Amino acid sequence: MINKPVIGVAALIFVLAAAGVYYLRSRSQPLPAAPSAPAAVAPSASEPGIAHPLPEGAGNAAATPLPQLADSDAPLRDALSQISSADAVKDFLVPQDLIRKIVVTIDNLPRQKVAVDKRPANPAAGSFLANGDELHGTLDQHNFERYKPMVAVVSQLDAKQLGALYVHYYPLFQESYQNLGYPNGYFNDRLVEVIDNLLATPEPKGPIELVRPNVMYTYADPALESRTAGQKLLIRMGPENAKAIKAKLTELRAVITAGQLKH
Repeated sequence: MINKPVIGVAALIFVLAAAGVYYLRSRSQPLPAAPSAPAAVAPSASEPGIAHPLPEGAGNAAATPLPQLADSDAPLRDALSQISSADAVKDFLVPQDLIRKIVVTIDNLPRQKVAVDKRPANPAAGSFLANGDELHGTLDQHNFERYKPMVAVVSQLDAKQLGALYVHYYPLFQESYQNLGYPNGYFNDRLVEVIDNLLATPEPKGPIELVRPNVMYTYADPALESRTAGQKLLIRMGPENAKAIKAKLTELRAVITAGQLKH
């Protein structure tokens, strides 16, 4: 029924985003966006100076030369397989335009909508479940099980290895971010902003109430419905899954802001 949440591998796998940037969504339709988004983080009209520079020397010529952005899918997937597993990369990540989709997803997670066709990860298995009816529905806790395989993979990632891989490929992330319409922007700053937004996700207590005014379910609580796309997804993943994702994002944030990279 009717939910297509998304997150990232963008948080996550790259937890960047995998946001990582695991991009998650169900096989149904997405919750509609709320009219306002007080918690959203949007880039300012005039780009400030770099707030979170990468470690000195990051992005310089390395033992393994960087491919062109258009040719980066295979080498990046191979590199991710070395710090995770080939099966996890195959099961969770899309095969094409991975860096571009990670960048788009990360940039959109603090907004009200995330482009489903730009997701860097495959949909979560199963369908969205709600209990009750259109007027008095609640989020079925069986939904939380759908995200556990991805969360298990993310939890096992070494944040320093992930950060080192990110730094090595950073020029391509930066190129993609500038191509997105931020010629003076610095992608690592945006990533830190997005991680902070995800870490600020509240932890609702008790059953999460839903309403269904039209075809799609929305949160009954306006304060939850006004949350960003990334925060609403974490809420829908359930408290234990969200806790695990936040823990890995916290580790990654420390790496990409302090340069504690594993060589």
